[in-house]
Amino acid sequence: MLSGFGFFCSNRLFSLRSLFTFFPKFCLRLSWKHRKASMGEAAAFFVDHLVNGQHTNGFGEDRDTTVQIGDRSYVIDGSHEGNPLFLGVQIHDKTTNKWSSPTVLGTGPKPCKGYSAIVLKQGRILVIKKGSASDDSIWFLEVDSPFVREQRKLLGREVVAWSKGVRGNAEKPIVISGPSGVGKGTLITMLMKEFPSMFGFSVSHTTRSPRCMEKNGVHYHFTDKTVMEKEINDGKFLEFASVHGNLYGTSIESVEVVTDSGKRCILDIDVQGARSVKASSLDAVFIFVCPPSMKELEDRLRARGTETEEQIQKRLRNAEAEIKAGKSSGIFEHILYNDNLEECYKNLKNLLGINDDAPVNGVEVEGISLPKEHTVTKKEDKIMIQETGEATKNDMIVLDLSSINGGAPGRTRGIVLDSVKSS
Repeated sequence: MLSGFGFFCSNRLFSLRSLFTFFPKFCLRLSWKHRKASMGEAAAFFVDHLVNGQHTNGFGEDRDTTVQIGDRSYVIDGSHEGNPLFLGVQIHDKTTNKWSSPTVLGTGPKPCKGYSAIVLKQGRILVIKKGSASDDSIWFLEVDSPFVREQRKLLGREVVAWSKGVRGNAEKPIVISGPSGVGKGTLITMLMKEFPSMFGFSVSHTTRSPRCMEKNGVHYHFTDKTVMEKEINDGKFLEFASVHGNLYGTSIESVEVVTDSGKRCILDIDVQGARSVKASSLDAVFIFVCPPSMKELEDRLRARGTETEEQIQKRLRNAEAEIKAGKSSGIFEHILYNDNLEECYKNLKNLLGINDDAPVNGVEVEGISLPKEHTVTKKEDKIMIQETGEATKNDMIVLDLSSINGGAPGRTRGIVLDSVKSS
């Protein structure tokens, strides 16, 4: 039915199909409610020229923001008619003249009244939200990054991924594994007690019901099984496991929230969970704690006096398998032997770069405050944001993206911000 929809231009009637022949450098944009055209329904279209074929500046909430990369147009939805909670993404392939709805990984930005979008290197699109809070103004949509290419190959379908931009860097999260009874819990407790402002735990998700005195968001994030399964499929979890019919897992967002607070996140998980984290995009430090011997581990388990003989034997069998995997799997960069608790704790602090002679503070991670009304230009790895409006002070904010790191489905960090007086 597209051929039946046309418009007058220079006294001639062109069909929409002819648009792509006569105007190949233009990008076709359409709203969510009219994208059913691919299924045979008539649609209303808007056509916009893209500045240098690279980016558009912000539009109102009834418009989409479109970015052209090669033969593809990425339409970031601003109409609020898709998912009302997060911005949607659609792809138009000029070579096939077809639209597709990609799988969107990561937690994306919420809709607002205006956006700017700029093409960056490494298959990323910078999306700037106008009039947003400082911790919600800078986002990256990855369309052809290494992570997206890997996920596209694994899932066998089109994939894009969101990542929130954060000013400054942060220390790597820490993954600590080891068999039951090895003392890793004690080591973590000592670390948290000595440096409470430096380290923090992520709050795990579970589909089981809360027990007496358990608080949502404190002891666990209690969630519905269907919701958690969807988020697992959307790539929002670092690791997960099914235990007695309930799901347990560590979300990427829960780790990033700890890091955003200025603390290093500690993950106390088993070898299988560590393997999943290693395969993810999270850049972490992996530590495995070993007992001095299996005999010493057995003595520690028996000294607890909390388990039956059958449970002890099961833990010992599991420990043997875990120790073998911990030493030979290539997951862990550091192996600690806990034959002496104080010495092991000292070694742990050394490999984390903690100096006993100097005070340790958390890493400050900041949001980015942008003027509500602005224009955006790009020069190499720098983004110039010029304040506009009657009350403008002619200040310009410069975002230096030359040292950004991390990315989807977690945070993109390392943004350097400077404010200058524009001439």
